[in-house]
Amino acid sequence: MFYYVLKYVLLGPLLRLVFRPRIEGLEHVPDTGAAIVAGNHLSFSDHFLMPAILKRRITFLAKKEYFTGPGVRGRLTAAFFRSAGQIPVDRTGKEAGQAAIREGLGVLSKDELLGIYPEGTRSHDGRLYKGKVGVAVMALKAGVPVIPCAMIGTFEAQPPGKVIPNIHPVTIRFGKPLDFSRYAGMENEKAILRAVTDEIMYAILSLSEQEYVDQYAAVAKAEQEAATKADKERKFPRLPIS
Repeated sequence: MFYYVLKYVLLGPLLRLVFRPRIEGLEHVPDTGAAIVAGNHLSFSDHFLMPAILKRRITFLAKKEYFTGPGVRGRLTAAFFRSAGQIPVDRTGKEAGQAAIREGLGVLSKDELLGIYPEGTRSHDGRLYKGKVGVAVMALKAGVPVIPCAMIGTFEAQPPGKVIPNIHPVTIRFGKPLDFSRYAGMENEKAILRAVTDEIMYAILSLSEQEYVDQYAAVAKAEQEAATKADKERKFPRLPIS
């Protein structure tokens, strides 16, 4: 119930008023039945803008950190995400990935829409990164279509670290459903999973027109942070203790 209060009374109207998102290809999202909506992830606001404009309810796999933050702000954030029907996911380790897949399949088994960001994390620089194969596993096991989605302008509206969004034009663009029924029963073959994931990412890329990086976003972000730290240490070396 709280999901629909947020969508139609509290948050949804506010988001539509502030961002005035342009919606393209909404007809590609089925009115009924299970499906995966796979999109790029540029901003914290992505979690709310897409559900606000969809006719159907969509459940996202959200990182568990949104549910475990400290203090009053952390508790409020956790309560908000739970009330909105989002599912916490541990993103560390192989077993965590399997748990996320089980949760996603549970949503699809109820003929609902599942939202997922194949990159696994927000883009730190606005580019599109290599997708993880979990989306392919779920699509093949559940036998459901994948609708590619591109969030355009949300990085400029709310880049990482910015709490209050900028006023910036936003477009949410959906592509034609991708059918992977030709790979039925092949969800344990790594080459097939990689091929399916790459096809999904290419569809997202075609919609978003981002620059593509053939590297996982988390790895690229860690490398950038390490390089920034090393550069800072070169400019401001620690003085020896006498």
